[in-house]
Amino acid sequence: MSIVRPTAAQKTRRLIVLAAAIFAVAIGQSQVLLGWGQSPAEFSADGDATLRVAGYAFAVWGLIYLWLLVYAVRQALPWTGESLLIHRLGWPSVAALLGIGWWVVAAAFDWEAATVVLIFASLAALLLPLLANAGAIRALPRFDRDRLMTVWPLAMLAGWLTVAAPLNLITVATGDGALPDTLSPTVWAILAMVGVSAAALGVTQRLRTLAYGLPIAWGLVGAFTAEQARNPMLAYAALAAAVAVLVGAVALAFRLRSGVERPSA
Repeated sequence: MSIVRPTAAQKTRRLIVLAAAIFAVAIGQSQVLLGWGQSPAEFSADGDATLRVAGYAFAVWGLIYLWLLVYAVRQALPWTGESLLIHRLGWPSVAALLGIGWWVVAAAFDWEAATVVLIFASLAALLLPLLANAGAIRALPRFDRDRLMTVWPLAMLAGWLTVAAPLNLITVATGDGALPDTLSPTVWAILAMVGVSAAALGVTQRLRTLAYGLPIAWGLVGAFTAEQARNPMLAYAALAAAVAVLVGAVALAFRLRSGVERPSA
């Protein structure tokens, strides 16, 4: 763990990270508490004829928001050193935090095209830097502070966006009648879940952290719950995908080569 003191420019970046995290959480929670516009669950319900996720699944935002605040507040503390991952993931996290905050606004006012652009851009802003720094992430000890308070919150957010982004796209396409009729809606939904599951396992294999796969499995279980009565085939496809992601993520996350990819704590 680095003990390098941050420079003035790095301190400024850290304060911007904190401000972006507060913005994202404040926007999300104000929508829930004050009820302005549509909630994320209500926005999803507008075009859920193809794929539905149970409303309770969106409660994962509470945990993600809490961990993102931990991530941001830690950086603002004067005794937190400038580690490699804090340095490399700082600006990408700002982009993602601003993106998810504005996504809530776009969803609340039913700006459909904007929600698709914002959610995929936020996902890319986080996922690409995480993958680019996979070696450094794998090298962190299990209980390293950067693993728990930098990698975990950002990987959790990236994981949820991985399952939410295709759902957002399918929701908008279904609501606008733009879902291609070359395949049935059920097949499109199953293909989306297969793609999400493959991403979950592929990224976890690189990062070796459960934080990415867990919210994906959670979202797939939410689809299973919501689709049982309406579309049993789709529901059990979602359940199978959730089990595959959870089991695969656990196996991959703990398949670490001690002393090579992750030195002893």
